[in-house]
Amino acid sequence: MIRSLYTAASGMNAQQLNMDVIANNLSNVNTNGFKRGQASFQDLMYQTSRAAGSSTGSGDLKAPTGLEVGLGVRAVGVDRIHSQGDQKQGNGLDMVIEGNGFFKIQLPNGQSGYTRDGSFKQDSQGRMVTADGYVLQPEITIPAGAKDVSISQDGTVTVSNSDGTQTSPGKITIANFPNPAGLASLGRNLLGVTPASGQEAVGDAGADGRGTIRQGMLEMSNVKVVEEMVNMITAQRAYEVNSKSIQASDEMLQIANGLRR
Repeated sequence: MIRSLYTAASGMNAQQLNMDVIANNLSNVNTNGFKRGQASFQDLMYQTSRAAGSSTGSGDLKAPTGLEVGLGVRAVGVDRIHSQGDQKQGNGLDMVIEGNGFFKIQLPNGQSGYTRDGSFKQDSQGRMVTADGYVLQPEITIPAGAKDVSISQDGTVTVSNSDGTQTSPGKITIANFPNPAGLASLGRNLLGVTPASGQEAVGDAGADGRGTIRQGMLEMSNVKVVEEMVNMITAQRAYEVNSKSIQASDEMLQIANGLRR
């Protein structure tokens, strides 16, 4: 009887984590380039009283099924779903990656971060930076007095100068990974490399499976509110039914404790 109490408790803990992931998805429904998370679970070990195929004690007869009782569930990970988010109108330096890949960012500690948030701005030196001032890599500097900035699908940046000439301050590249789901969340719309993600493969947009760049648009979060609300209801009911299992086990223990000779 005590076994069922701990088994149901593991289910409640799992659904609490599930609700935490759903709450984070909903809180980032308006975060540019955000990718929703999805908790995954697996069952725990089983207590086997009789293995399938064991002798029944009646000659050569074998048990067709075993006698196994599971001991609950545990969370094994939170998967990041890298489906494409919807797009919305942005400013001149805003960009969307249509397809696979990430923008590469230089962090203050000298390491690299990666993002799908294409809302770039200019700093005091004319460099393209994120909202936190982190510099886009490779570094693109817009000359002072530039009248217009054009970014092609392959990442080539073209600037129209005040004297009517055109120059190219550089080319925006895209970083791709063997396993994007293995990237670590760093906050501030940034991801970091891990042994699970594999090493970056940086190259031109539109080449070798990388997405193309679209200027003047922003990628929105891929969180679907209705889908998350349905997941929330499912998690809530699963949490409730596990609590009912604990309540039923407690009542059965109470009955057993009340027995008299």
